[in-house]
Amino acid sequence: MTNKFAERLNNLLYENNITKYRLAKETGISKSVITDYCSGKVQPTADVIITVAKYFDVSADYLLGLSDGI
Repeated sequence: MTNKFAERLNNLLYENNITKYRLAKETGISKSVITDYCSGKVQPTADVIITVAKYFDVSADYLLGLSDGI
């Protein structure tokens, strides 16, 4: 099973030309934790999913792979 959160987070970073450092700075999530999310090493909490969804203006369902629509 693939880690949809990691896949979608990496895609959103790439598509929006945003670095992990910038995401960390603007959301308050540490860069090392964002790196762990991107690699699929760590699963995000609900609060992190909400924060990332709001930052990129996407749904939590999209981030989790429950829907294909943003």
